[in-house]
Amino acid sequence: MWVRQREAYSMYKRLLSRDSANTVDMDENSVPLQNSMSPETSSPSWRLSLPHVVVATISSFLFGYHTGVVNEPLESISVDLGFSGNTLAEGLVVSTCLGGAFVGSLLSGWVADGVGRRRAFQLCALPMIIGASISAMTKNLEGMLLGRLLVGTGMGLGPPVASLYVTEVSPAFVRGTYGSFIQIATCLGLIGALFIGIPVKEIVGWWRICFWISTIPAAILLVAMVFCAESPPWLYKRGRTEEAEAAFEKLLGGSHVQLALAELSKSDRGDDTDTVKISELLYGRHFRVVVIGSTLFALQQLSGINAVFYFSSTVFKSAGVPSTLANCFIGIANLTGSIIAMALMDKLGRKVLLLWSFFGMAISMALQAVAASSYIPGSGELYLSVGGMLLFVFTFALGAGPVPGLLLPEIFPSRIRAKAMAVCMSVHWVINFFVGLLFLRLLEKLGPQLLYSMFGTFCLMAVMFVKRNVMETKGKSLQEIEIALLPQD
Repeated sequence: MWVRQREAYSMYKRLLSRDSANTVDMDENSVPLQNSMSPETSSPSWRLSLPHVVVATISSFLFGYHTGVVNEPLESISVDLGFSGNTLAEGLVVSTCLGGAFVGSLLSGWVADGVGRRRAFQLCALPMIIGASISAMTKNLEGMLLGRLLVGTGMGLGPPVASLYVTEVSPAFVRGTYGSFIQIATCLGLIGALFIGIPVKEIVGWWRICFWISTIPAAILLVAMVFCAESPPWLYKRGRTEEAEAAFEKLLGGSHVQLALAELSKSDRGDDTDTVKISELLYGRHFRVVVIGSTLFALQQLSGINAVFYFSSTVFKSAGVPSTLANCFIGIANLTGSIIAMALMDKLGRKVLLLWSFFGMAISMALQAVAASSYIPGSGELYLSVGGMLLFVFTFALGAGPVPGLLLPEIFPSRIRAKAMAVCMSVHWVINFFVGLLFLRLLEKLGPQLLYSMFGTFCLMAVMFVKRNVMETKGKSLQEIEIALLPQD
């Protein structure tokens, strides 16, 4: 086993060095196949797979919406349900959702592999519909917490399945662009929750409408998935080759079916039907790619992105900007960066965007640390704080936000892809929870200057980690990546 791990690692390092030399093809065996392709069949139409990807990203929209749906209405909810002034109860309304998300993400790999990607999306939509309905109708805190727990379960299940599905159904030449749709949909969900929550202080009980509205996209996801193609790699590894052919025809067109199946068969080592054990992910031959994935998600959260979201309203308030307008600025910066990332993902590549994104975030944290010092006059401090915060969110959306969710399903072999994503997303939620739990206390004990400096240090660590350990996957098929990363049995 250790011999195979060393072989895999040496192959991985060779691939990294070849990426830096701008080598295009990773697998020499694929060259004759590519050369034999005619120009008109070299790239399938992106239009066929687009509707399937758009439906899948509804789960990401719901993720963003439910992340922000209680921000504005929380005060009204606490008054109507009788726990106004109880900060513990208010915190539970938020954190219960995070707990449910952790459970959902932990189970997502087994659900996606067990019932398929399409049914996993439907299982994601169901608790969101039921949970939002319970929250909208409840008369007490207990009902709200139950509803938020169910919604959180769907939130945890959705993102890893969306990343899997978009990666597996997208043509290689637009996979990065389609992967960016996930981040854009999340941003639109956050912005949608913000705007829908605006009347909450003027209209009594409006917060119930905010929850009811979320059931509409969830119901659309539930129904629309019936008409979407199942993931061809999932069907193929289940031995359902004819269904995989039909799915490829839906996604790529009839002229590309045989080529796509040939690509799948190249990476088939005959063990895809075996049960994947947790031990295999934690210290087996797949250990290294799982560590890379988990570390990327950990560094994404340790960069301080959620702390910035938590603290943004306070910074903007000190600059005289209302909280609603502040949230709009943050949302626009996030959405703008995500759209630019979509345009650049398949041109510059994943690794370049990650490097410059984390580097830009480090610069942004440095600006905020300087603003928190006593050397900057009042107006200069405000400009640096607000500018640094907006720049941080913008540069996060350029790479550190969308890339990990796209890159990891690309580098994970098909046999472990779903379960490895579940492990990595669980790491994401655990660190997200602790950052949210400890941020205000650390801010009180350490002060903003030292805390922002720590976040900036994590961003620089992420730059070094990406440079040394992350490979470029732009324009390469999933099978080429898998063959290059792992030794064949």
